[in-house]
Amino acid sequence: MTATTPHTRSIPADWRDFFALTKPRVMSLVIFTGLCGLLAAPGAIHPVIGFTAVLCIALGAGGAATLNQWWEADLDAGMKRTARRPLPSGRLNRTDARDFGIALSVGSVLLMGLAVNWLAAAILFFSIIYYAVIYTIWLKPRTPQNIVIGGGAGAFPPMIGWVAVTGDVTLMPVILFAIIFFWTPPHFWALALFVQSDYAKVGIPMMPVVKGERSTRRQILVYSLLLLPLALAPWLIGGTGLLYGIAAAVLTAVFVALSLPVAFRTAVADDRMLPEKRLFGYSVLYLFALFAALVADRMAQTQGWLG
Repeated sequence: MTATTPHTRSIPADWRDFFALTKPRVMSLVIFTGLCGLLAAPGAIHPVIGFTAVLCIALGAGGAATLNQWWEADLDAGMKRTARRPLPSGRLNRTDARDFGIALSVGSVLLMGLAVNWLAAAILFFSIIYYAVIYTIWLKPRTPQNIVIGGGAGAFPPMIGWVAVTGDVTLMPVILFAIIFFWTPPHFWALALFVQSDYAKVGIPMMPVVKGERSTRRQILVYSLLLLPLALAPWLIGGTGLLYGIAAAVLTAVFVALSLPVAFRTAVADDRMLPEKRLFGYSVLYLFALFAALVADRMAQTQGWLG
């Protein structure tokens, strides 16, 4: 532990500091995709059980995020983007954060297993370990492929939601996992391009820092192009209707179009309208809209709205 990370609280902590440890902005996307996986799955689930499953996904994601911040408190203190978080700012101590993260993680897995099913609980457990240990402790400080491999951590929620309903893993939830897995690199590298100085300062080997901007920009385009057939795959295999197919084609075409100026940009002249920022902003909207289309298509087929 370095001198930049306080050992004790300098300001009394309250519930908002603990809530901030769960990374609520990130958790909102996790909850949404998990809910969409649950709603799009074939079959029925009791509303109370369904709510419990989504709650467990939220608690597990919050626990993993808390353990991530507990481990990276020193690094967060050295980056402008994260220095105001509860741990580096001194509003919480690391022991409290660690215990809170463990409690959320263990509680979410046990509740999922007891109230929903143990396969969903096992996948939730693995997703927590994947993010808190494999990504945070092992991959992130060691390889510029940290985001590529670590993207699996955020790709599990729709699979967990699906398995909560069906009790098994089929091709559709695997495709939903793959969509988020391949979405993560262009989404995160777009952010990393305009905050790379933070990562360089604390020695995190993010792709722009280690391989340079040119390589990162080209890889953003490659992953964006790979996203197109993956996004269409649920429709191509007959798992969804035309409503989803059209939405996926349009949304992903815009994603690719926004990645083009990022991929071929050689100079940064105007910080106010960076293509990277536009791509990053759209990438969040993209995932919300794509999974919303998945649920809308499922409801349309179930209710017979499209004949």
